Amino acid sequence: MLAANMRCDVLVVGAGITGSFMAEHLSALGHQVCILDREQPGLGSTAASTAMLLWEIDASLGKLTQLYSFERAAELYRHSLRAVSGLKKLVESAGLACGFRPRSSLYLAEAGADPRELLAEHLLRERAGLPGNYLDHRRLLSEFALTREAALLSPGSAEVDPVLLSQALLARAGGQGASLLNGEAVSYETAAGGIVVGLDNGCAIEAGKVVLATGYVMPEWLSAPLHAISSTWAIATPPQPPGTLWRDRALIWEAGEDYSYARTTTDNRIVIGGEDDPALADQSARDDAMAAKTKALLVKLAGLWPTAECRADFQWSGAFGETADGLPLIGPVPGRSHMFAAYGYGGNGITFSYMASRMIGCMITGAHEDWFQYLAIDRPVPAAT
Repeated sequence: MLAANMRCDVLVVGAGITGSFMAEHLSALGHQVCILDREQPGLGSTAASTAMLLWEIDASLGKLTQLYSFERAAELYRHSLRAVSGLKKLVESAGLACGFRPRSSLYLAEAGADPRELLAEHLLRERAGLPGNYLDHRRLLSEFALTREAALLSPGSAEVDPVLLSQALLARAGGQGASLLNGEAVSYETAAGGIVVGLDNGCAIEAGKVVLATGYVMPEWLSAPLHAISSTWAIATPPQPPGTLWRDRALIWEAGEDYSYARTTTDNRIVIGGEDDPALADQSARDDAMAAKTKALLVKLAGLWPTAECRADFQWSGAFGETADGLPLIGPVPGRSHMFAAYGYGGNGITFSYMASRMIGCMITGAHEDWFQYLAIDRPVPAAT
């Protein structure tokens, strides 16, 4: 807990996975960084993550093309692919002990859907220069023993332990001079050359720049029409018998708006999540729905992988921010000088956290790339949504 007023170059508010990436990257760039969190670092929404590092965005390339343009959609997909690759290089070069494992992703057609929809998505991806193969029903069944009509098999994704990754990044940031503080920011006042952030204990931090990295919790004064809060549920099965899991332990997720997702663990469990519900955003409502959501996920697992031991050893839920177009909100806070924010990650939390740290790192130094505007917090809501 801060006992006296202080000053820093950059104050990062939030010590979850986004704040951890911010702190590590900005301190590596030579900034004097402080990280502030009102809770124990990494144990908020970060701990609830199912830790699938997908470069594929919640909104398909086809949907983004309809909302904006093919060129814009393809560029964003390529930047997402580069983000996972950059994250992998950071983990390897820094020796971060976080259970990082490269994985392919298997994007399944919705049950009963026309496979031509997925083929059209594949052709768009090919046109954009993105990696992957289209698997028709016969090939999907023979190679993965899955009975959906089609799937896209793509390299370049990964899985990780999100809490270990966050802790490793914070430790690295600390070694680069960053300091971690416990406390809650209660006010933000613009001052000459920066922002004065008031804390709940009466102390203040004067920062040249402030980065808001508070998960799905946005300050009341920060409005983003694209943003909404939803809840998700997940379960982990008992360890499955050796040799009974799907090929290559690929990350599995479904096409469609309300998709489910599944991966395996090092001790042969299956983690499956989904059943997202924007109407149950608070913790008590999520807890009340846990039994019904667990049952629904077990039914989905049985349909996906009938040989699995469909029982929940562990079950949990979490809230997350999402956007109407499936893209994150990253950049300067509208109407607030010297302040930046990153929100609305949907199912791409860790991937977009890395991306946000690199984007905001550039912005703090005054650099800009044209594609940053596509993720602006105050970008207009597309008419098609």
